[in-house]
Order: sequence, then structure tokens, then C-alpha cells
Amino acid sequence: MPTKPATVRSRFRETMRYGSCDRVPCFGEGLRGEVLDAWRTQGMPPAMDPAQLFSIAPRQEIELDLDPRPTLSRWPTREDELAEFKRRLDPNDPKRLPRNWNRMVRSLETEDSVRMLRVHRGLFLSMGVIGWNRFNELMMLLVKEPDVVRSAMRIQGEFSAALTERVLQDIEVDAAIFSEPIGGNDRPLISPAMYDDIVLTSYEPILKVLKRYGVETIIFRTYANARILIPKILRRGFNCLWACEVNIEAMDYRSLRREFGKNLRLIGGIDLDALRRGKQAIHRELNEKIPPLLAEGGYIPLADGRVRDDVSFENYRYYRQRLLQLTRKPCSRSV
Repeated sequence: MPTKPATVRSRFRETMRYGSCDRVPCFGEGLRGEVLDAWRTQGMPPAMDPAQLFSIAPRQEIELDLDPRPTLSRWPTREDELAEFKRRLDPNDPKRLPRNWNRMVRSLETEDSVRMLRVHRGLFLSMGVIGWNRFNELMMLLVKEPDVVRSAMRIQGEFSAALTERVLQDIEVDAAIFSEPIGGNDRPLISPAMYDDIVLTSYEPILKVLKRYGVETIIFRTYANARILIPKILRRGFNCLWACEVNIEAMDYRSLRREFGKNLRLIGGIDLDALRRGKQAIHRELNEKIPPLLAEGGYIPLADGRVRDDVSFENYRYYRQRLLQLTRKPCSRSV
């Protein structure tokens, strides 16, 4: 029987399964308008589509409205306030889905792009931390009244699970993303034990929905040195790490693969600072990291953060060209 032609979606799925594909997909890091404007003054063709120019594999991140509405004016510290918190997280509200949802569904059914669903924003954003005062309140609650935070996170988890199911009834996705801005370059701001007890437990309803609908790739997208949390997330059912804007040495993907093996798929891992330093640094960074990880499978290379206008057009173009050269070799099932 003739084989079906490879698609971006099939390449992504086979890569995450440690399967066989002609090449891994090369996603984009996100290019803002001001970056493109700067690059046009540096020689980028003004009418050229950046996705086409840099051979960026199409990826659609479906973003849901996960905020309580209207926003709570204070922390849920008593049973009546937790009840109000729950009331303001209504998964049946049609405005929770992206605008023009039905049109988006029809569009996704016909286009070849990797579909990723953002299902949770992590502890701090879910608990309303947008500044120092809220952060301080939350940390005090975690110490003095952890049951309050545990209950609020449980409510958020059940809400997110119901909303996730609404989406998966309409469309098939390739991966789910749990975002976790949990700390800094040093370590997470709470212990692995507390994180497991309060946060990961609240994710269980969402993980059950994802499993029921056959979503295979469960991504932990972190913005911190979350290395000590990885054993906990693996035990809960996560199987992919996407580390962004982190201490690249503390979260070195080659070291992580040696420590956690193939249970942990990987997206990213390329030091964004190398793109700022020039072609020699880019060449060394990509050549040292990409070939060994690609040979093992379960890896999609990508710079570890959003590209800013301090990266020149020439450097970024060289990075994408070298990235394509290294990833155009077929990936084969490991034995």
C-alpha cells in the first residue's frame, strides 16, 4: 500500500513517539512586529512571509480564558469566598473559548498545523499573582493556610478539565500545555513535596480528560529552573518538557536526557544568547546539542525564548538555516 505523505502533524507525533519520520518539525519562537520591523531595515525582504522565509513549521496554540470573571478583589480565605471563586469559573460560558470558535474549528480541520491546547497557567497565575502584594499573600497562605490554596487550585483544576473537554469534543489536538512560571534560575519557589500535594494533585481531573481523549503529549512548559520538580511531574503523567528563558546550564537538555531517559521528551534547549553572539556561537551551540538529542529521538530543537530585536536578522537567518540542515536527516525508531 502507498504510504501517506508526511505532514507537520504526523512528524510531530512520530517524533514524540520515538517513531520514524523524514524530519522533525522546526517551530518558530514567536516574532513580534517590532522585531520584524528592525529586520526589514537590516535586509529582510519587506513582502516576505517570515514563516516561509525561515521555513517555520505551523503550530497553533489554542488559548482558553481561564480567569475568574469578574476578577476576585481579594483572596478566597473562607468557604463562601471559595464558593464565589467557583461560581466565577463557569466552563459553560461560551466566552471561555476563543473568539469565532466554530470558524476556528473548521479552519483547523483543513490546515496542517500542530495543535497545542493550553489547559492551565500554573499556581501563581491561577491564584491571581500579578504583583508583589499578591505574591506575598500567596506565600503566606501556603505557609499558614495551605488548605485554602489547595481548595482554590482544586476548583481551578475541575474548571479547566471541564473546559478542556468542551474543546476536545470539537477538535483533536496533538499536545496539551501546562504553563508553570514557578520560580527563577535558582530553583522553584515551593518545595517538590508542596508542589506535588497542592498543584499536581489539582491537575488530575485535567490529565484524566486528556487521557480519555487520547492526547499523548503532555507538556510541562516552565519559565524557571524546575529540575527538582521533574521526578514529580513524570510520576503524574507528564512526558514532555519545554523550558523557556531559563539558566541554560541548570536545565541543559543533554544532562536532563541522561538523568531522566526517554520518559522525558524535550522541546527547545537552544541557548537564545548564542543567537545574540554571532554565527560562530550559533554554529557551536547547535552542533553540540542537536545531533546527539536528535539521534535519541523525542526531541524538537528550538531557541529557549522569544526572539527580541537584539538578535540581528543575519544571525537569526543563519540560525534557521543551520537548524534546517541539522534536522533534515530522517529520524528513525530507536531500538
